[in-house]
Amino acid sequence: MEVLKIKGGKPLEGKVRAAGAKNAVTKLLVASLLSDKRCVFYNVPNIAEVEVTVDLCKEIGSQVHWDKTEGVIEIITKELKTSYVPQRFSGSNRIPILMIGALLGRTDEDIIVPTAGGCKIGKRPVDFHLSALEKLGAVIEYREMKKEGAYFARAHQGLKGAIIPLAFPSVGATENTILAACRAQGTTVIKNAAIEPEIIDLILFLQKLGITIGIDADRTIHIQQTQQFYEVEHTVITDRIEAASLGLAGISTKGRVFVEGAQHSHMITFLNYLRAVNAGFEVKKDGIEFFYKGPLKGGVHIETDVHPGFMTDWQQPFVLLLTQAHGVSVVHETVYENRFGYTDTLKQMGADIELFTHCLGGKECRFASQNFHHSIVVKGATPLCSKDITIPDLRAGFAYVLAALLAPEESHISGLHYLDRGYENIVGKLSSLGAEISRLPAHPGPPGSILKPLLSATSSKAV
Repeated sequence: MEVLKIKGGKPLEGKVRAAGAKNAVTKLLVASLLSDKRCVFYNVPNIAEVEVTVDLCKEIGSQVHWDKTEGVIEIITKELKTSYVPQRFSGSNRIPILMIGALLGRTDEDIIVPTAGGCKIGKRPVDFHLSALEKLGAVIEYREMKKEGAYFARAHQGLKGAIIPLAFPSVGATENTILAACRAQGTTVIKNAAIEPEIIDLILFLQKLGITIGIDADRTIHIQQTQQFYEVEHTVITDRIEAASLGLAGISTKGRVFVEGAQHSHMITFLNYLRAVNAGFEVKKDGIEFFYKGPLKGGVHIETDVHPGFMTDWQQPFVLLLTQAHGVSVVHETVYENRFGYTDTLKQMGADIELFTHCLGGKECRFASQNFHHSIVVKGATPLCSKDITIPDLRAGFAYVLAALLAPEESHISGLHYLDRGYENIVGKLSSLGAEISRLPAHPGPPGSILKPLLSATSSKAV
């Protein structure tokens, strides 16, 4: 067990490169299972989420070579050795459920995958996935197995293309339906589809693989059945969540950080809100520079939404920025119903945040009148104090790191496995910007207590 030791109060300055997108590369690896051809991926982040996905693909029968130093994965799945994803992958991440779409057209065997996992930020139901796959001809059942749930899916008569309107533009449901449609007879049309940059990256990869696939301006995706596949080389897009997080670290600490690889077209809405709070940024040819240019001003109203709206994964670090902005701001979470749990810890650190069950926004969302705390009011600017913190989920984890960078004394953060899922070498990157941060072994403590760094650790700054 390890903890982060952070002593804040210093402006972050310098240049750092954002890694490849977690939410893109993991889906691309699953998509490679559609064919028996060699696929090579570049700009692959060395994070736990990729590690789990690679293990999952190997379990199915993939041969994988991962050069972690160069960020390159070569994968080929000449044949499936099983269509059963073991229960040990249950709750590990959101990838197993996508195995259904990828494998339905490649095997006549029953596909068995464990229940979906990931961060505890809401129910994240898979009924959108299942309904869409059933419209293509799949038969899917939920059964209890070894005290854990699993989905049994089959398409013994093959899949047939269909018109599939999604009730909500779910990213996962869109991806699953696309994967299944690639081998479904005829043409599949997905209406009200998600159009996130990660979805577009998946579409680009699939076109290289041999799929005839296109997207219309009205969130409609067309996929034709494919039987001829090709070898592919593909560079993973930059992680827009990490790019925003690193940029916010520079602004909130009153510093200046250039994020190499940050892509302007993926961050338009985010950048508009930075300008609204008087934060500085400059788009350059190979990235975006983020900087503090004077007092931050609140008075903004943010509603998270599907792309091209304000991304739900930008919300947590942006709330930290709002705690340092003068005035009152409102944030309305419309994507996940339980995404503000992390604010309790921020309030203990000095933030002035109040939660509401009402939709504090220009529209009512699907969580209206359901007693979920899915809106907050943030009053700033407030100084933050140091605290021992346990991370509850991935994106809350970086928000806590950011809070610790603002607090002048020493903070200790545990639960680092959440951070490891999505942030590559976070200690090295923040240290290179001047942060006093180190990752240290921890003493075991009594139940319910945070683990403290070992006294033998002497370094306060690690690269």
